[in-house]
Amino acid sequence: MKLASLFGTTLRAAPADVEAVSHRLLLRAGYIRQIAAGIFAYLPLAHRTLKNIERIIREEMNRATGQEMLMPVVHPAELWQRSGRWHSWGDEMIRFKDRRAHDWLIAPTHEEAVAVLASSEIASYRQLPQLVYQFQTKFRDEPRPRAGLIRTREFVMKDAYSLDRDETGLQTQYAIMYLAYQRIYERCGIPVHAVNSAVGNMGGSKAHEFHYLSPVGEDTLALCAHCQYGANLEVAEFKRVPFRPVPEFAMNRVSYAPEPMHKVETPHTATIDDLAASLMIDKRQTAKAVFFMGEFADQSTKLIFCVVRGDDEVNEHKVLQHTHAKSLRTATTEEIAAVGAVPGYASPIGIDRSKTLVVVDWTVQMESGLVAGANEAGYHILHTQYGRDYSADLCVDIAAVYDGAICDCCGQPLALKRGIEVGNIFQLGTRYSEALNARYTDEQGKSQAIWMGSYGIGLGRLLACIAEEYHDDKGLCWPKDIAPYQVMLVSLAKTAEIKAIADQLYSDLQAAGIEVLYDDRDASPGVKFGDADLIGLPIRITIGDRSLKNGGVEVKTRRASESTTVRLDQIISTLRAHAMRPSADDIP
Repeated sequence: MKLASLFGTTLRAAPADVEAVSHRLLLRAGYIRQIAAGIFAYLPLAHRTLKNIERIIREEMNRATGQEMLMPVVHPAELWQRSGRWHSWGDEMIRFKDRRAHDWLIAPTHEEAVAVLASSEIASYRQLPQLVYQFQTKFRDEPRPRAGLIRTREFVMKDAYSLDRDETGLQTQYAIMYLAYQRIYERCGIPVHAVNSAVGNMGGSKAHEFHYLSPVGEDTLALCAHCQYGANLEVAEFKRVPFRPVPEFAMNRVSYAPEPMHKVETPHTATIDDLAASLMIDKRQTAKAVFFMGEFADQSTKLIFCVVRGDDEVNEHKVLQHTHAKSLRTATTEEIAAVGAVPGYASPIGIDRSKTLVVVDWTVQMESGLVAGANEAGYHILHTQYGRDYSADLCVDIAAVYDGAICDCCGQPLALKRGIEVGNIFQLGTRYSEALNARYTDEQGKSQAIWMGSYGIGLGRLLACIAEEYHDDKGLCWPKDIAPYQVMLVSLAKTAEIKAIADQLYSDLQAAGIEVLYDDRDASPGVKFGDADLIGLPIRITIGDRSLKNGGVEVKTRRASESTTVRLDQIISTLRAHAMRPSADDIP
């Protein structure tokens, strides 16, 4: 490809509101252009780069015995109504009616489609296991698209789906895909952390996310450098250390008699900090009340009264998971007062439990004699005891992990890091197969539900993360497996004779199967070298009067500070040794 004919131009500067390095460089280098908020066009350079990422993913999916297919992007509502996700999926899903007033949707994912196809194509245990995958455009109406390709509304996803006879088969394929993902990211050249994650709207029993660490990441991860434990903040757990623990022998609350409750006046102490300062106690000796209104599947709403230790924060995702609410919002003062609680001075003691779902964190259960609200402005109660003075509908883990929290696996401190999710895998179980009648007949002639797994990678986001990892102050620095072209050929010819030599070299490189972008423009050397660095191809070849006088052409790798001179008759063999992409057979 000749640069003078390339569709897409470089920019001297990116728009002022661009926040991510990848967004700025991909715009400036002529890879992407924004059409609307969260919607991008991939210009020829980006399209070629995406195809190289796609090639790597396809090779690893095929290595895992996957079969590529293609499913429609528009689905009838009936499939999603049968699975229960027509209503549970939020506003991110685009729903519409056709001219016959039938309900349809633009598919944000394809579990339902795979299940209904399995119901028609799988009949016997002899046809299992299976792994199918596709590269398909998805659309999710994200409320806040940001950071270029890191959070978009339209994107291309590789989504794969495993079909198995039982849970053991699902776990086997899940492990195979886990390793396949690690190989994909290694071949793409980016370090990732695999972490435990919430199953969310996908459902199922287990999930992992693969994250590239970056300060522009939207997810917070809890990572242990000692034992390699990792989890998304949504589900991260940590070791609980009671400040004043209930004696072990008394955990059943039968033979333990802590000090009796005692109401005290505590004016102007509506916050935990004010309360601890007023009573001259540690925040860990207090109980914090946090209120949500939860919307449930039966369309009902209910006040969710959460209690954590005073130094902890409530993890909303854990509350959603344990209460099975569809959504949460912060409760209003009026909604809190309606159950007999007083904001700033609240506890579960004496409230109307018929209108409330009380959820208590594990640490509160382990503590002895916490100070809690008296449900009266300006008053608190000393020496409250969970199990003696109040109970809970749920006593579960709802506390948010924090930086320096103790790893529950090895006892070392956890670190909180920002990450960009570049892939996820789910053990779905039989949720979709049961709903859409995807069944098979086993050896005994009995009908059984197919066990499913789901595995996704967003290609555009992966492209952005590679750009975040491989750049310098001059521009992009693509790995050779990912780069849109292997070589940038820069002509500095000042005469027709030298231009003819450069043109012939371009033809020879193409004939040798070397992917080359030829800068044949009538521009200054500074502009050409600047654009070469910005576009970021692995190798730059410069041909001109000076290089030919020195015996050949100048060859420089993208990150090198100096170039070397290679004879014209040796340039193709040199590039074949250093620039060619490995084939799938070359990857162990």
